[in-house]
Amino acid sequence: MEKYVGKDIPRNDGYDKATGRGLFTHDIFLPHMLYAKVLRSPYAHARVVSIDTSEAEKMKGVRAVCTFENTTSKLFNTSATMVTTNPGAEPVRDQTVFTGEPKYIGDEIAAVAADTEKIAEEAVKKIKVEYEELPYVLDPLEAIKDDAPDVQPELAHKKNICGEVIEINFGDVNKGFEDAEVVVDAFVKLPRVKQAQMETHAAVASYKSDGTLEVYSTTQTPHPTKMIIAYTFDLPESKVHVKNPPYVGGGFGVRIGISGKAEMIATALTMRAKRPVKFVYTRAEDFLYSDTRHGGYLKGRLGAKKDGTFVALDTTAWLNTGAYATFGVELLGVCGACGTAGTYHVPNLHYSGYPVYTNQETAGAFRGFGTPQGTFIVETLVDAMAKKLDMDPIELRKMNTMKETDDNWFPFSLGSIGVNECLDKAAAEIGWKEKRGKCKEGKIRRGVGIACGTHVSNAAPFCVDYNAVTLRIEQDGSMVVQSGIPEIGPGSTTALLQVTADEMGIDFDKITMQFGDTKAGPFDIGSHATRTLYTVSQVIDKAAKKLKADIFDYTAELMKMDREGMYMEGGVIISGDKKVALKDLAYEAHLRGKQFIESDSMVPPNSLPWYAQAAEVEVDMETGMVKVLKVAAAHDVGKVVNPRLAEGQIEGGVIQGVGYACREEMTYVDGKGFYNSGFHNYMLPTADDVPEVVSILVESNDPKGIYGIKGIGEVGVCPTAPAIVSAVEDATGIRFHEIPMTPGRVLKAIKEKEQESA
Repeated sequence: MEKYVGKDIPRNDGYDKATGRGLFTHDIFLPHMLYAKVLRSPYAHARVVSIDTSEAEKMKGVRAVCTFENTTSKLFNTSATMVTTNPGAEPVRDQTVFTGEPKYIGDEIAAVAADTEKIAEEAVKKIKVEYEELPYVLDPLEAIKDDAPDVQPELAHKKNICGEVIEINFGDVNKGFEDAEVVVDAFVKLPRVKQAQMETHAAVASYKSDGTLEVYSTTQTPHPTKMIIAYTFDLPESKVHVKNPPYVGGGFGVRIGISGKAEMIATALTMRAKRPVKFVYTRAEDFLYSDTRHGGYLKGRLGAKKDGTFVALDTTAWLNTGAYATFGVELLGVCGACGTAGTYHVPNLHYSGYPVYTNQETAGAFRGFGTPQGTFIVETLVDAMAKKLDMDPIELRKMNTMKETDDNWFPFSLGSIGVNECLDKAAAEIGWKEKRGKCKEGKIRRGVGIACGTHVSNAAPFCVDYNAVTLRIEQDGSMVVQSGIPEIGPGSTTALLQVTADEMGIDFDKITMQFGDTKAGPFDIGSHATRTLYTVSQVIDKAAKKLKADIFDYTAELMKMDREGMYMEGGVIISGDKKVALKDLAYEAHLRGKQFIESDSMVPPNSLPWYAQAAEVEVDMETGMVKVLKVAAAHDVGKVVNPRLAEGQIEGGVIQGVGYACREEMTYVDGKGFYNSGFHNYMLPTADDVPEVVSILVESNDPKGIYGIKGIGEVGVCPTAPAIVSAVEDATGIRFHEIPMTPGRVLKAIKEKEQESA
């Protein structure tokens, strides 16, 4: 019986964050520290004809100026895939720290380090640059045409395609459609949206006289970040130390690898100035010059028998990865793997994913990592099929969702599948039978909708993905867990200690964790892919078994206790009627030159978390305003470790999904770049927009997870938008194939329908 797993234990970092004592990168100040500012391109595509930094260098207080002319031109990738690509495959390396051929408005040309931010700002203005403007392309469908300007001509696989086109094939999709008795098609357009994390990108870098480099950073992946920096600047990895300070002010995927380019720019300047350099993105820089969610286009075709059995599915995605690849290739893979090909048992399916270069800011990882986009097109098709067959959308889903024994294309076993239970519980909570499809009339109309899907609990086997931990018993019997994972906000470090306490039989308050630091433990891929609790708990379990075996062997020998049947509970080692406190044993071992310590690593397996969300909306037919009233979010989490933390993850994801469906959108102005430079002109959900969120935790006890655990972090956002769109269709009779459903778009569609009816 677990003592701590399953309990609402308050998060370890709560006091620090509630009182303001917790340190973030913005809070770091080092002796003799300089401040950095960046010169960025005003053009979507250009060539630097000449650059003159002399006036800036003459300014009092300016200590270093870096440009593409005096800084390494080694190609790298800001995403962690730079160092996690599977053997035999090469990562896309298409960026330099600074560039002489900017490929989007905001591309980095030069940077200044000065005694104050004000001096650095003034110095940047004094750098003189002459540009030659070049042709550019902004839309992914335009970019793949033969006559489109080339964004990365030396690196594109096909016309403006970064990496290779992602293909998934299972069965014979052409034959599947020949056998289909009913076919539906859909084409959708999805927006770029921003992570809008509270702490902007930032780094403090300090290059020492002995050739070592210390970097404080907002990264979600300290070890991969260390490797990228060392590679780019030709430094031994042993000389590079990357750490969080220890907290990160939100991530949502935007910091998996380098944080924008904060670590690279701070490193370039500190190596030139020989003094610590702090570079903090302004909110505008964070919005305009760092990764967003991929927007773009998806089309799909679904074939079924008249009884509703799915027989064929063909989907294609053209997503806008911007001027540089970052996660473009990998994300298009997950879009197909989980978003389009994972939820339903379809014997014949095909997917093509095109990561398209354009002359816009980069798009990369954002909570869900391609699954929200793939889920949107597939759930659009499923709703269309239900309508065409005159079937209940939930019953159609339940008869086609993946079952444990189904043949499938996944390169690993599916594990437990609780999606149908999620569908039933979400439907019951939203009042599906009472509300769906009822007569809608009047100014204010209500409707309910539903969507379901799956994601991952790990990045393996799709990329190099492993964890390592060190477990150490102190001389007083307390315990230290060391890991390179960061704490980016979900409370993972608290939940991991709950698992550790139960695995070891040591009281929770006797265990502490060192995290977010490349010196805290061996390589760890970091916090992303819904993986932190799921994967790190597995390597903790592996190391804990060895550590307990060492403790028990030593106890049996020293204390003359029977080794057979020995166990530990509450920090007391028990064998039969004999007991010894771990604190006493550890001190006795210390006096004899023995310490209990174990380090281990492993590539964890992968399990699929499943989910269904039902939404209820209210639509004002005179203004086009969509208000989400309630979301019932049922999630198969395998086993709940900390209910409060799990519910928090679901609620946060749902609210991001509400923004995705109804308000959030990065709007591009030709010649100026994106309009959305901060919270004042980017429509995040406010308190008034937050619906009632009912989190329903479904436990399916996955056979691969420790205690049955699966991932939870990303999945809350994945089905929310299609569920809301489905509810709006129920309310208005109009299916929206483009989001967000802003009042203008909704009102336009309402008027068009009225004109058609008239």
